[in-house]
Amino acid sequence: MMKKKGNPFEEPVELKVEQEVKSGHEEVETAAPTQEVADEALVAAEQELTLHRDAMLRMQAEMENLRKRLIRDLEKSRRFALERIMKDLLQVRDSMERGLETDAESATATALLEGQALTLKMLAKVMQDHGLELIDPGGEAFNPEFHEAVTVLPSADLDENSVLEVLQKGYKLHDRLVRPAMVVVSRKP
Repeated sequence: MMKKKGNPFEEPVELKVEQEVKSGHEEVETAAPTQEVADEALVAAEQELTLHRDAMLRMQAEMENLRKRLIRDLEKSRRFALERIMKDLLQVRDSMERGLETDAESATATALLEGQALTLKMLAKVMQDHGLELIDPGGEAFNPEFHEAVTVLPSADLDENSVLEVLQKGYKLHDRLVRPAMVVVSRKP
């Protein structure tokens, strides 16, 4: 049967004392080996304590280094999280600047409107590519989770609690509401 190694403080210490019976020295001879065994056990326990203390200190240092590395990585992620969307928005900005650089005398209102529509379309694509969804609830049922009712007006055309008019469109980012749609809600006349 194998003996299981465990905590040395939980195992009884076996003292092996040779019993040599000599006149008057019996007490001294049994005490000396007992003291030696106890001293050896104490030295072994102190060595084990030193090993465990060193291991604990190394583990604490490793955990502190891990914590510092995670904080550094988190800060780096925060700083550069918007880099991709900013690169895409630069295209929209360039388009707007080109529109403003056109000659005022040769530009027609139609050409300016077309340029503005293309820039808006480019912006909408960038927003959609990065997970921003438009909330435009015209004619839908009023939903207080995504819509903010500004006023209520009577309407014979729509059911009660339907969106009569959208004053400002809303947006969701990855199923999280960024801005609710500001709407006018219908009620029975």
